[in-house]
Amino acid sequence: MTRIAVVDYGAGNLVSIDQALRAAGSDVVIARAAPDLDGADGLIVPGVGAARPAMDRLRRRGLVEPIRRWIAADRPFLGICLGMQLLFEGSDEDGARTLGVLPGRTVLLVGAPRLPHIGWNAVRRRRPHPLFAGVAPDAPFYFVHSYAPHPAGPNAMDVALAVTDHGPDFVSAVARGRLAGVQFHPERSGRDGLRLLANFATLAGKAA
Repeated sequence: MTRIAVVDYGAGNLVSIDQALRAAGSDVVIARAAPDLDGADGLIVPGVGAARPAMDRLRRRGLVEPIRRWIAADRPFLGICLGMQLLFEGSDEDGARTLGVLPGRTVLLVGAPRLPHIGWNAVRRRRPHPLFAGVAPDAPFYFVHSYAPHPAGPNAMDVALAVTDHGPDFVSAVARGRLAGVQFHPERSGRDGLRLLANFATLAGKAA
């Protein structure tokens, strides 16, 4: 059975994610310290709220470096909402320095018709990816946020897996190797969201 570790640092909807993964046939461990990652095939960092307190909680639980090592080893990883934003170098929301495994920063949605961006919106994929297997192109997912990642560097958009229109386009999913992140909440996005979480579990099982 595929074993998925879901990080608990006081900033995520763990119950819904746990239920979705178990429905997909996965064993789930709620990870509150580094030893909880032992034996896991995939790692999910969920999240709501702001970057600075989230990073502070991860540091207090000794999880920052284990998460970085997991990603550096190209093991299956999924960041959800704030968990995706933490992958970048910093956040303009509160000036936090974040995990820094992807180049760029989390920035305010400039030009958005309203903030926060709450509700269903189409996620337009820029290329195929197995995380979205069985999900219709441009399928809607559920968002709750005012900030989103802005990749940087000469090949900045290579990491962008999908974009969404709320005023100007923003990056709503990223992927590099076995790392993926989504700005929306799959655990609140109905059948397609459950499919995405099941796809992640499948990918983690194949990589084990």
